[in-house]
Formats: sequence, structure tokens, C-alpha cells
Amino acid sequence: MSGPRLVAAAAIIDGTRLLAARRSSPPELAGRWELPGGKVEPGEDPREALARELHEELGVAVRAGTVIPAPDGGDWPILHGLAMRVWLCVLVGGDPAPLQDHDEVTWVELSEAGSLAWLDPDVPIVRSIAAHVLAGQSSRPGSHHVPPDVVSPQVSAKRS
Repeated sequence: MSGPRLVAAAAIIDGTRLLAARRSSPPELAGRWELPGGKVEPGEDPREALARELHEELGVAVRAGTVIPAPDGGDWPILHGLAMRVWLCVLVGGDPAPLQDHDEVTWVELSEAGSLAWLDPDVPIVRSIAAHVLAGQSSRPGSHHVPPDVVSPQVSAKRS
């Protein structure tokens, strides 16, 4: 497989709010906000990586639905030559807490998400998430709340 290494990330949505996580490391990223997630390990399924990373970083399980594509229809280019795949998600277990790589988590209204100091590559992704979710709110209320698969370490282990 060629191309950039993949990062799996979650746009965890609660109504019109988005969960943001503030980086605590490395120093050049500390204090900036991002979508939670992390690198997909070689041979790992991206959804499995999403479940693992969210459990490790925030202590949560989510139900993942629609992928938010980049303008070219693929994954989003981010820092260090990586590419990020972002799923719209809802919480199904746990209370988000900054367990690893973060020092704070917060819910932000999508209409006010631009007020946070996001990592530069996350800015257009957050704009796209807001446009997608807020458009869904007006045209099909609740439509983004019906993702198909539960992504959690327990479910992942059962599928293996």
C-alpha cells in the first residue's frame, strides 16, 4: 500500500456540538485543539484504530457513521505528510476525559467552533463537519445521529 500513513479521527457530535481535544504534546502542538484519534498501525483496520485511539485517549466508545471527505473526495492531508479519515460519531459509552496526549476536552457549538485554536490542518475539516451537520439539522433533523456501526474495543474484539 502506497501513499501517506492514515490517521483515523472522530467528529463526535451531540446535537450541534462537537467534541474537541486540546493537545498536551509534542511541544509544537501543545495548546492547540484537534479532533480525537490517531495513527492506524500497519495491518490495522481504520475503524479498529479509531476504536483503540478513542479508548486510549478519551476513555470512550462511539458509534461511527458517515465519513467526511476532503474536497477531492478522499482523506484529508494533515501534518507530517499524514492523511486523516474523519467519521461523524456519537458517544455510546464513557465520559470523555483527557487520558493521553491531551490536557482538556470540551464541547463546542459547531457555529462557534472557529473560536478555538485548532491545529491548522483541522480548520477546514471542522468547517466541513459544521456545514455537513448543520445542513443535516435543517433538512433532515437527526439524520447524522443514525450511524450504522458501533466502534468500541469490545465490539472490535468480538469481530476478530
